Amino acid sequence: MARMAAFVCALIICNAIVPAAYGEYYTKSRHVPRKEKVTRLHFFLHDILSGKNPSAVKVAGSNRTEGDKSPTPFGSVYAIDDPLKVGPEPDSKTIGNAQGLYLSSSQDYSKFTIVMCVDFGFTEGKFKGSSFSVFSRNPVTEADREVAVVGGRGKFRMARGFAKVKTSHFNATNGDAVLEYKVTLIH
Repeated sequence: MARMAAFVCALIICNAIVPAAYGEYYTKSRHVPRKEKVTRLHFFLHDILSGKNPSAVKVAGSNRTEGDKSPTPFGSVYAIDDPLKVGPEPDSKTIGNAQGLYLSSSQDYSKFTIVMCVDFGFTEGKFKGSSFSVFSRNPVTEADREVAVVGGRGKFRMARGFAKVKTSHFNATNGDAVLEYKVTLIH
């Protein structure tokens, strides 16, 4: 019992001493001016829901939309691995891919809107190994729309900016779409 009491006393003393010795937060910082770059990108995203090898697949959906006949009913969540290409043609050169999720977030199909959380990664060219991320509302039925760039990695580390998105092709029957992206990144 005496050993236990001695042990408890030792713990109390150590606990009292430690904050005095190590309780201060230490930081050393200095301001390093950084010249920001502006990069403009232009490419086409091919979002394919149909066929034997779709690039977007439904992974969750609401049971409230049973009667919804649209290819992307309200409350549906899609996982994507869409190719990024230099042109709108299916056989144009692939320069990367967009991976992430989007959620069909509008109850009114005539105002079809998605919320997207997507990483746009490049596998070819000057920006190979770099990516930027978008987390934004995307009102698909609007002719010209804008989504927010919220970060990046590689050559786009600490990126911010926006992407102008325009639908190049949309098949209302199966949901397949080709989207033109004109991106402005500040990094």
